[in-house]
Amino acid sequence: MSSQSSTRQRLIQSALQLFITQGISGTTTRQIAEAAEVNEVTLFRHFGSKHGLLLGVLEESTAFQSLGQALNRQNQSAASTEQAFQEYASYCLHALEQVPDLIRSLVGEANQYPADNRLALGKRMTEITQYMAQYLESFMAERQLTPQFSTEKLASLLECLLLGYAVIEFTSEYHQLWHHQDDFLEHAVQMILFGSIASDTFRDSPPQPTTVADLPAETVHLILRQAKKQSTQDHALAYVLFGAGLSSPEVIGLLRSQQISNNQQHLLQIQASRQVAVNQWVMGKRVGSYTSNPLTKWLKSRKDDEPTMFVDDQQQPLTPTTLADRWKSWTEGMTTLAGHPPHLEQAQQTWCIDMLMRGVTLDNLSLLTGWTLEQLHPYDQRAKEKAALEQATRLDQKPSSKD
Repeated sequence: MSSQSSTRQRLIQSALQLFITQGISGTTTRQIAEAAEVNEVTLFRHFGSKHGLLLGVLEESTAFQSLGQALNRQNQSAASTEQAFQEYASYCLHALEQVPDLIRSLVGEANQYPADNRLALGKRMTEITQYMAQYLESFMAERQLTPQFSTEKLASLLECLLLGYAVIEFTSEYHQLWHHQDDFLEHAVQMILFGSIASDTFRDSPPQPTTVADLPAETVHLILRQAKKQSTQDHALAYVLFGAGLSSPEVIGLLRSQQISNNQQHLLQIQASRQVAVNQWVMGKRVGSYTSNPLTKWLKSRKDDEPTMFVDDQQQPLTPTTLADRWKSWTEGMTTLAGHPPHLEQAQQTWCIDMLMRGVTLDNLSLLTGWTLEQLHPYDQRAKEKAALEQATRLDQKPSSKD
């Protein structure tokens, strides 16, 4: 690399780092020159002005390209369609959160930039959209989903939603549009999935696979024991998964204020019109009481102010990825009768079957889960199969009077 090229790249990288940390208007040419270890005259000779340097950043920096390439490297092996989309959107939003001052400057000061700068920014945004479209196209092809719109349109829609969220978050101190980031992501993803994808096998199918694969009681209790060994929060997470039957997005989106615990009951307020009981008994064994169980113990141990019920090691709201990682740590070395490791979704399936086996009607289970009777049909069928096997086993254990 020539000396001139090296100097130019140092100025671009120094400018980018300062723009990210201080914003564009908050950064001076002198600061950029000092960070690049050159004088201001050299900066002006290469770029003419700060706006000229910003144009160089937009046109020549590899940061935008690296972001787009990183999106395509994201793991596409998520257990569910919704989880995969939410992980993808979460990654994009996380990238924006790393550069709040830059976003504020690019949006709030756009009218101050020359036309060439705005054109260059538009091209970079188009590149990122193209990377998003490639990701979505590959993702949908693997899952045999048929979008009603082109993947470019879907990528543009998702990009607008994420940028809009970022702008509101970065420019306002308080709003009541959503409880937290995961709440926004869940609804944004659902809007795209259910409003933009036409697939009978996706839209009309139950929220779980047609073949229900519930876990045996000994496996559930082993998972609970393994989770307890990990931490108080892990034990609480596993308890909610098997004791309340919530989906992964519902667990992640829980707030501490959504718990209702007293001597008569322990409930979780999932939606304005939907409550779910946190059962003391899980697969035949009692796990604490209404007021003293893994979840209440975890919440009482909290010393932070984060409103979400479950957090990661940095005291940030739990993500689908971190929840899946915790599940893997609890189930390491375990296999199901099919010879596969237990899947996170099987916790909810197991809860549904357990509720039916304990006498909960389909209508009531529909109220608890928010699913239709048609969606619950596979669970009803599986519960009947288990009941028949249990009856046959009991008959075998008790000799007939004719013998």
